[in-house]
Amino acid sequence: MTTATHTGPPVSHLDPFCDELILEPYAMHAELRDLGPVVRLEKYGVWAMARHVDVYAMLNDWETYCSSAGVGFGNFHTEKPWRPPSLILEADPPLHTRTRAVLSRVLSSSALRRMREMFETRAAALVERLLERGRIDAMVDCANAFPLEVFPDAVGLTKNGRENLAPYGNAVFNADGPPDGALFQSAMKDAARVGPWILAQCRRDALAPGGLGADVYTSVDSGEIDADEAALLVRSLLSAGLDTTVQGIGNALYCFVNHPAQWALLHANPALARAAFEEALRYESPVTAFFRTTTREVTVGDVTMGPEEKVLAFFGAANRDPRMWNDPDVFDITRKVSKNVAFGAGIHFCVGAMLARLEAEVLLTAMARRIKTIEPAGEPVRLLNNALRGLTSLPVTVTAS
Repeated sequence: MTTATHTGPPVSHLDPFCDELILEPYAMHAELRDLGPVVRLEKYGVWAMARHVDVYAMLNDWETYCSSAGVGFGNFHTEKPWRPPSLILEADPPLHTRTRAVLSRVLSSSALRRMREMFETRAAALVERLLERGRIDAMVDCANAFPLEVFPDAVGLTKNGRENLAPYGNAVFNADGPPDGALFQSAMKDAARVGPWILAQCRRDALAPGGLGADVYTSVDSGEIDADEAALLVRSLLSAGLDTTVQGIGNALYCFVNHPAQWALLHANPALARAAFEEALRYESPVTAFFRTTTREVTVGDVTMGPEEKVLAFFGAANRDPRMWNDPDVFDITRKVSKNVAFGAGIHFCVGAMLARLEAEVLLTAMARRIKTIEPAGEPVRLLNNALRGLTSLPVTVTAS
């Protein structure tokens, strides 16, 4: 028995950051949901929420559960963060209101519409290359390849050094785990190695005219933000705008490999691509969990938490909560999945979600039109990351329709 209760709050002895539970989290998620709305993670002395209703409520209450103290173990109110905090993910109003307005405008619907044709052209070409080969690694050759081709161009990055994007993003998400853990320590080494290149790409003179990065700097000219803030906003695009998209697409393909009837459904009706991606986000959420920090004493259920306490919100657990979803462990691309929290909720809902959805929709549509079957061709390899759920390898064979 791994969990226990006593006369106080429910307590769990599980370690969500151990390798075993990172790789296979769903039994743990069910156990945490069943223990109660709030559970004490004894190993770390932090709180956890795994039920959808509680996670959703917490994400929508930034005044009680702040992000400005960091979304990992560290409390930025009492200790120095490992890097300058994100002005989006690790900020609260009024700063967050001002900086998010800039990125929301840069990533507006009209801006995304201008990218769509380029994305569609490149997706169609990629699919033809995949079909020519037949046997591919769906993670390396598809889920990684497509975003790494279109996203840096959309931002306006130089061609040189783009191989640094993936390890930096992986490090950013690993940094949300326990500081004494091996994944955190590895993250710090990776960040130190590739960080200087990332920072250099965030300068105005490094960004191509007309790209998303250059668009951020127009807000410096209008006086909305200063140059240092613009650089941090571009960094936010680079650190959060790629990895969740890659893993989201990879998880969707993994779902289809394991549920061929659902691929047949999408192949017969490619217009379901957007809905299919939403269901994949729910079923295999690319971000497993983020922390918030209490700003005051707050009671949830029978549990009272004090101020400045860390609370871990399990996005993946909330998205498979049977209290919210019928048959949550069934992958069904016709399911209505509003209020899934794969991209968060509330004011900190992922600002790049629409860009990720566009990339995934375009790619899955192109694949559905031309690919009749996607079948396993080897064992998939899971990604080991403190906050991301995904894969590093997914060998498959693809056949044309």
